[in-house]
Amino acid sequence: MQSCESSGDSADDPLSCGLRRRGQPRVVVIGAGLAGLAAAKALLEQGFTDVTVLEASSCIGGRVQSVKLGHATFELGATWIHGSHGNPIYHLAEANGLLEETTDGERSVGRISLYSKNGVACYLTNHGCRIPKDVVEEFSDLYNEVYNLTQEFFRHGKPVNAESQNSVGVFTREEVRNRIRDDPEDPEATKRLKLAMIQQYLKVESCESSSHSMDEVSLSAFGEWTEIPGAHHIIPSGFMRVVELLAEGIPTHVIQLGKPVRCVHWDQASARPRGPEIEPRGEGDHNHDAGEGGQGGEEPRGDGRDEDKQWPVLVECEDCEVIPADHVIVTVSLGVLKRQYTSFFRPGLPAEKVAAIHRLGIGTTDKIFLEFEEPFWGPECNSLQFVWEDEAESRTLTYPPELWYRKICGFDVLYPPERYGHVLSGWICGEEALVMEKCDDEAVAEICTEMLRQFTGNPNIPKPRRILRSAWGSNPYFRGSYSYTQVGSSGADVEKLAKPLPYTESSKMAQGNSSKQRPGHLLSSKCSEQSLDPNRGSIKPMQVLFSGEATHRKYYSTTHGALLSGQREAARLIEMYRDLFQQGT
Repeated sequence: MQSCESSGDSADDPLSCGLRRRGQPRVVVIGAGLAGLAAAKALLEQGFTDVTVLEASSCIGGRVQSVKLGHATFELGATWIHGSHGNPIYHLAEANGLLEETTDGERSVGRISLYSKNGVACYLTNHGCRIPKDVVEEFSDLYNEVYNLTQEFFRHGKPVNAESQNSVGVFTREEVRNRIRDDPEDPEATKRLKLAMIQQYLKVESCESSSHSMDEVSLSAFGEWTEIPGAHHIIPSGFMRVVELLAEGIPTHVIQLGKPVRCVHWDQASARPRGPEIEPRGEGDHNHDAGEGGQGGEEPRGDGRDEDKQWPVLVECEDCEVIPADHVIVTVSLGVLKRQYTSFFRPGLPAEKVAAIHRLGIGTTDKIFLEFEEPFWGPECNSLQFVWEDEAESRTLTYPPELWYRKICGFDVLYPPERYGHVLSGWICGEEALVMEKCDDEAVAEICTEMLRQFTGNPNIPKPRRILRSAWGSNPYFRGSYSYTQVGSSGADVEKLAKPLPYTESSKMAQGNSSKQRPGHLLSSKCSEQSLDPNRGSIKPMQVLFSGEATHRKYYSTTHGALLSGQREAARLIEMYRDLFQQGT
């Protein structure tokens, strides 16, 4: 890829030439996850040199968190590249040799991904019995038929009946339950097992969707999420390698770690004189470490703008530093927006954006890794799935806090053992995951061991030698794992969340189609020229832009959705300035 240095110095790039002549727009990116890094990289490659990335935590990557233990790498966050055909994450990993050690077993084509497609899933009951393979296969076929029906409501405009409550969980549970009960061939004991399996499958589905329960996921919007064709891939060296590849082209001074943001003060031209009494730092202080990797190793040059320019945006950090900017790209998670939107933006967000934040959903999906001295599972087993027989008639996936462990849907076997050792990966989601996060490692390991003994019927299973687990829900910089379309929300809410501020007439006209259009066309050249001239006094558009997985209408909840959303917001600014500066070339 083109480096930011060569891009910034290119005499043939009209955008870069124009930027140098007219003065650099200052862009601040909040968050150094995949979206933020993708946005910063795209801007730098197109000649923007005054770019700063503010990351609240002590490391880049966001919800990608690869942990090295011994010779193995464990993923507390993103694990799979979902699909290969046209997936930018896949192509980045493939082009850089990250998939060379991925085994055939780790290239899963199943809808619900396991660590290995080899072997079979062992479905176990709380009475220590394994459910016969033929019963599992029959139920799986039935469940997948109904799952396919859930896609039709959006894709074919099928009306949603009142009985389903527009809920994926309610519709699926009742549809599968009725079909099981109406089957004249199954004995009652088999029917009871299959009815209990409904809840287990819905727990898995809830972990996949990162919802507390599939009852909370919108049936009418469920089919809009789009799966990229091709296999799911695991990166043996760790998903963090993708993050590192994105960061390679970004000079070290651009990314500031341990720099949480308190508030984005936008639309300052309209807010004066009632704006915050905060003193922005000077131009010369902006990139104080530029000598470590800036353009050509030079210190960034001020253009005298700070003395007479009225900055449209001021980014107030927790350490009280205030950074003036022309544009801010906000990549914080939907969970953080839900918790902090009232204090994070001044003036407050428009009503329709606030409503979208409320309507869209984000939940917590956590992993629990257990390492054992020796495997107690057979070589053909790729997962242990927990089926509670007393849940055959249950219509809820909510448990009291003391029974949080019932939300663990099962444990996958990490494969191959030559790489990982003898490790199981458990899954838990929703409010019960938050309860688990409050427990200490010893308590979680003890409860998981008891569950494994109970469901396998083997009282001699030892406690694990080591436990590693995630805690996305209680992390103040994320407040959840990833987003979903909650009952009452739709893809239109995703579009509203993604729409830049302040709203302009042209952006209103383009509303509802930003993921399908060229994003730069949200703004005309005339509008750009007027807004970029500090002497004209008109409201500058695209002061605050939004990216992150929750802002991608088709690929929300995915790493490729996050990356593409960052590139989308960068493209808005690139097109905006290209329209203006090409006039002078």
